[in-house]
Amino acid sequence: MRSLSSAGRIAIFAMVGAFVLLPLLQTIIVSFVSTIPRAGIAEGHFSLVNYQNILHSAVLKEAILNSFIYVVLNVALCLGVGLPAAYAFARYGFVGDRQIFFLLLIFRITPTVVLSLPIFVLFSQIGLENNPVGIALVHCVFNIPISIWILESFISAIPREFDETAFLDGHSLPSFFVRHLIPAVAPGIGVTAFFCFIFSWVEVVLARILTTTGGKPITMAINALFGFRTDLGLVMAMTVVAIVPGVAMIYFVRNHLAKGFVIRT
Repeated sequence: MRSLSSAGRIAIFAMVGAFVLLPLLQTIIVSFVSTIPRAGIAEGHFSLVNYQNILHSAVLKEAILNSFIYVVLNVALCLGVGLPAAYAFARYGFVGDRQIFFLLLIFRITPTVVLSLPIFVLFSQIGLENNPVGIALVHCVFNIPISIWILESFISAIPREFDETAFLDGHSLPSFFVRHLIPAVAPGIGVTAFFCFIFSWVEVVLARILTTTGGKPITMAINALFGFRTDLGLVMAMTVVAIVPGVAMIYFVRNHLAKGFVIRT
């Protein structure tokens, strides 16, 4: 019976793995196929032409750069704002602190489409439409609450004596943050950076609304490739390019993610 149950678990994991990985494998394979006739390359022929077209396209390269700009800026802003705010919620008590804390989470669970119109009007008035900085700032509305929520739980798990000992040793608050608190909550920072990165990298609604004529991210560049005669090979190549940063992000913070989810639970 034990061998049967083990075989059953292996079969289930194999089916789930196939369900998840087969579409990804197909995407990678098609990205190396010329799906439309080209001079000197037969349709259906394996080549690097799709990736070469990405490198030769100023629009696609700009979209990739725009995505990196606003994602990195968004993660930096969320960590820069979220860590001090989370420390305040974890260490200081004030009237309505729990209510404000949970009120922040409302922004995270609010559908982005609900806020799209007022955000577009506001950003148009201050000149932040068609700009990666504008996308980064509006993503902060949704990412900063989750950043505070995650980091607050990690800081609360650290005894207050940890802070008091550092202050008795002569550390100022900024020095304590840099030398003691950040290393202590590094797993939480890794988890926070991961969620902020993923949300900003794949978000489409706000990116579509705020980039009508310029500053388009990689998600909108992929969407623009679909037309009357879609080059599926180029679409799949851009999709692979879009997947790589997420996979790299998981790889670099994998240890912090593992520790972070264990501590969080």
